[in-house]
Amino acid sequence: MKNSKSPIQFITTKDGSHTLWNEDLDETYHSRHGAEQESLHVFIEMGLVPMLEKKNEISIFEMGFGTGLNAWLTFHHLQNSHVKLRYTGIEAFPLENEIIEGLNYAQQDRELFQKLHSVPWEQFNEIRSGQWLSKRKVKIEDMDESQRFDLIYYDAFGPNTQPDLWNASVLSKCVRMMNPGAIFVTYCSKGQVRRDLRDAGLEMEKLPGPPGKREMLRGIKP
Repeated sequence: MKNSKSPIQFITTKDGSHTLWNEDLDETYHSRHGAEQESLHVFIEMGLVPMLEKKNEISIFEMGFGTGLNAWLTFHHLQNSHVKLRYTGIEAFPLENEIIEGLNYAQQDRELFQKLHSVPWEQFNEIRSGQWLSKRKVKIEDMDESQRFDLIYYDAFGPNTQPDLWNASVLSKCVRMMNPGAIFVTYCSKGQVRRDLRDAGLEMEKLPGPPGKREMLRGIKP
């Protein structure tokens, strides 16, 4: 399936969930080995779950809001909890509504998925009691770094596709926006990214990656 107004194609990954392929960048939004299981492993199991062991009031920053999959998995995970959440996702190039509607994510809670995409941009929206979402059309370079977060989902396109999003300056900015004890997770396992995050002040570890990928990175701010 292809949108006639956009260089975006839908791909069904090995776990049955969609990813999107951007023809202009020759890059997919999520793993072809399983989009939903990749996000669950990297961002929920290796990021959100360990953070919830520390705190029940958390702020999350997502670099690359994209399809909204990571946001949906997060809010869905917290649906029966009393955790207070402020979730900020940035996306310089938001997807068109008809592409969002074509995604097969969240069949067990489609209403929540649609709500995350329908709320206004550039403001905090209460998704459910005590849990808020802000979607911002802004580049990471232009973010106010006085903001502080407990958990960073770094889900930009890969370093080979968009190297400017993975340079030492941008990664250092992310570290400065982290609270003490905060967690940084990404599917990327590139050595230079690990070294730059370590040099910026994180305690870095390589973890087993999702299906189709041997490793991923997690960093913790002392």
